[in-house]
Amino acid sequence: MAAGQRIAQLREEIERHNHAYYMQDAPTIPDAEYDKLFRELQSLETQHPELQTPDSPTQRVGGKVLDGFAPVKHAVPMLSIRTETDTEASGAFNFDARVKNALETNSEIEYACELKFDGLAINLRYEHGVLVQAATRGDGETGEDVTQNIRTIHCIPLHLKDRSAAVLEVRGEVYMSRKDFNRYNEKQREKGLPTLVNPRNGAAGTIRQLDPKLSAQRPLSFFAYGLGEVQGWTLPDTHSGILDALQAFCLPVCDERAVVKGSQALADFHQQIATKRDALPFDIDGVVYKVNSRALQKQLGFVSREPRWAVAHKYPAEEQLTVLRDIEIQVGRTGKLTPVAKLEPVFVGGTTVSNATLHNEGEIRRKDVHIGDTVIVRRAGDVIPEVVGVVLERRPADARPFVMPTVCPVCGSHAVREEGEADARCSGGLFCAAQRKQAILHFASRRMMDIEGLGDKLVDQLVDENIIRSLPDLYRLDVATLENLDRMAEKSAQNIVAALEQSKHTTLNRFLFALGIRHVGETTAKDLARYFGKLDAIMQASTEQLLNVPDVGPVVAQSIVAFFAEAHNREVVQQLRDLGLRWDENEGTAHLVLPLTGKIFVLTGTLPTMSRDEAKAKLEALGAKVAGSVSKKTDCVVAGAEAGSKLEKAQTLNVLVWDEAALLTLLTNNGEGFAA
Repeated sequence: MAAGQRIAQLREEIERHNHAYYMQDAPTIPDAEYDKLFRELQSLETQHPELQTPDSPTQRVGGKVLDGFAPVKHAVPMLSIRTETDTEASGAFNFDARVKNALETNSEIEYACELKFDGLAINLRYEHGVLVQAATRGDGETGEDVTQNIRTIHCIPLHLKDRSAAVLEVRGEVYMSRKDFNRYNEKQREKGLPTLVNPRNGAAGTIRQLDPKLSAQRPLSFFAYGLGEVQGWTLPDTHSGILDALQAFCLPVCDERAVVKGSQALADFHQQIATKRDALPFDIDGVVYKVNSRALQKQLGFVSREPRWAVAHKYPAEEQLTVLRDIEIQVGRTGKLTPVAKLEPVFVGGTTVSNATLHNEGEIRRKDVHIGDTVIVRRAGDVIPEVVGVVLERRPADARPFVMPTVCPVCGSHAVREEGEADARCSGGLFCAAQRKQAILHFASRRMMDIEGLGDKLVDQLVDENIIRSLPDLYRLDVATLENLDRMAEKSAQNIVAALEQSKHTTLNRFLFALGIRHVGETTAKDLARYFGKLDAIMQASTEQLLNVPDVGPVVAQSIVAFFAEAHNREVVQQLRDLGLRWDENEGTAHLVLPLTGKIFVLTGTLPTMSRDEAKAKLEALGAKVAGSVSKKTDCVVAGAEAGSKLEKAQTLNVLVWDEAALLTLLTNNGEGFAA
């Protein structure tokens, strides 16, 4: 292809991606892919200067001004800095060599080292210390007025501590922290709404919302890193001095910075930040080196659209393009069914990735992911790689949509998705091999069957060596089998067998809790046992009957019905009973109305004659619910010695407060006569 044709093609493609990113807040390719196209265009235009035109993407910094925002002419252009794409130490040496050559010196140069934040560049204009305007970079000469949106970022001061400067333009980066990004996306998923592609897009898209109220809903932060126009303020002699001064003005400046001398120190800084990159609370894609002396900066000047005295030294890209070959279902330890993308292997975030999470069926639909698509894969540090988007223009004709299975691919049990939840789950909790270890550990826990000595490492061995395939196999273990395992002597084996035997005599509520029925916790298990009295009654109960149990709502009721509807689960329960597990049963309270049914108590402090557990048990036996926190729905707080915040809240809400004596009177009267 002729150079002119390729240049035209590249310009068209880059402008298309610019439009998608800056105008529609919907990036179509990763930053690394965009940079590759940009560098190719730069190279071709350098080789063929006669083909350069003023409207080439290489002759401007960013996109056009959005029609919805007023234009802002920058008094001092907001130019970008050169990118050093050599991610190894030599990138630092290359920059230092260029600086020394330009200054015609062999002396060591002092540099200010900073982080290259992954967000949106912003110019804040303060007049006599008051924030009067905020603008995006735009094309470097003219940006967009986003003052109202910037005002929603709490870390940006509306006025400075020092108001002496007539004009002080502060330049920096608006970004979204990883924690805020993940929290925002999780809330969006719960609501079934679109998620953000990455923190950088989240920052850019938020600032360019036309409605400031929408911007305020997305948590953003800011770091200052430089200056624009300045009037009436004497600048420090160094760049690091400027940052120190801005910090003293109460502007946020990143602490991860240093002043060093020489190329080796630059390379060391690059490496030091690389080791802690994954632990940073925000995304970076490199570090920035700047000649620290402002006098030397002036001497070095600019070339084309970039200062000679600064460079961005990149790290390996955290986003790349690859082809999604297939989608498989991974069953987690708790039964969650997660679609996993099987990818054409790609090097991203410093490692080769061939699998990436797609989260759930809803995410696949929202991102419009098809098998065969070219997708954007993101991996940041130890975070599980994920597919964050699709390049629709590269979708092949034979791409096909994904269909979520209706049964668990491991055990064949029904896959269910409860109303309001994004994730599908396997309903064969006691039978499914993928959930085996989790089911056993839960079953053996202290507040369930309390099988002492049955911990993670032992369960791993028992399951990995195929000794235990389901819960009943626990009670078929003998000393001879156990003592042959690693780190298991005869005495330890005997203790395990004894603990298993002892656990056979339990209570109905403990057994129910131990089964691991979704949404059935310790309190709900007690409510079920108290109400029905017998396991068979619970297993046979309809949704309508379960809804009569105090505090059992539709979601819990449906979960219980679905659990016992699985033949696998009923078989496991029957085998456990056949192996000798037993508990006392009674007629339950389904036919009774207990005196304290529907009443909510809270216990706080130390009671004089009885423990809180004892008081709780006696109240629950009379039908009361004992909650852990005080609310307007609380009927009574029983306070002992050293009662704290719960007592204070009860008094604030005018909730009835008793001492132990009043409680004992109520218990003596079997709960009769209580009135909140």
